[in-house]
Amino acid sequence: MEAAWKDPKLANVLYHDWEAGTYDEKWSISYDERCITYATDRFRAVSGGVGPYEHALELGCGTGFFLLNLMQGGVIKKGSVTDLSPGMVEVALRNAVNLGLPVDGRVADAERIPYDDNSFDLVIGHAVLHHIPDVEAAMREVQRVLKPGGRFVFAGDPTNIGNFYARKLGQLTWWLTTNVTKAPVLTEWRRPQEELDESSRAAALEAVVDLHTFDPGDLERTARAAGAREVRAVTEELSAALFGWPVRTFEAAVPKGKLGFGWAMFAYRSWQRLSWLDENVLAKVLPREVFYNVSITGRKPL
Repeated sequence: MEAAWKDPKLANVLYHDWEAGTYDEKWSISYDERCITYATDRFRAVSGGVGPYEHALELGCGTGFFLLNLMQGGVIKKGSVTDLSPGMVEVALRNAVNLGLPVDGRVADAERIPYDDNSFDLVIGHAVLHHIPDVEAAMREVQRVLKPGGRFVFAGDPTNIGNFYARKLGQLTWWLTTNVTKAPVLTEWRRPQEELDESSRAAALEAVVDLHTFDPGDLERTARAAGAREVRAVTEELSAALFGWPVRTFEAAVPKGKLGFGWAMFAYRSWQRLSWLDENVLAKVLPREVFYNVSITGRKPL
């Protein structure tokens, strides 16, 4: 484990193998209308369209959230997944089988994609670029495996400013929740100490595997330097992130099942309304750099 603190790729393998079995639950990932809509909306917001694409590759697939929901949403017909984590690839392929979707997968490094030149109509990723040591090298590989004119879409990576306030809010919420619930009258709201300790260890390893935050303009320049054309970065979530990060942290700090369905609907509906505010009001008056998530798209030249 000590070697992982010095080797970000090893850290990513260990962390994501550790998280694979509970990742969908931790991040409220599902493969129903809620997440199908979320995935297709994110894709459309950056790409300007929804396909369909014949064959797509997902880098850093995790449990398959982005690819599988886009396939269910009619954006992609056939899929391939890669991840450094064998555990994540295994779960993604299992999820694909359960959904009856045609997907193959390989354990692979995004900087050395194990597919032939000109293989894919689309390459996608969700919350993956910030885990890759050499983003430009990965972008060059994306250009290599795309067919001429093929598109890439990477969504959900943290901006420089967004990561700062999200981390601070998460840390403050964790400290308040874990200390307030020490009071005798609130002990039923406190998770067992061993579970809190495990969450703290996970958070510490997260700091090792999260390698980058991004300025949208710099990310566009990186993609162009790798050979991409028609490059465009967009950002989203400001008020939604200011609400969402404390909520997710609070949920992680209290016993599972304590909050119930009513809380889940309150949190989801509130996030939806704030996302609408971000997209339709705040995005029109505030610089893109202050929003939490950055997504980027571009094409391989013909």
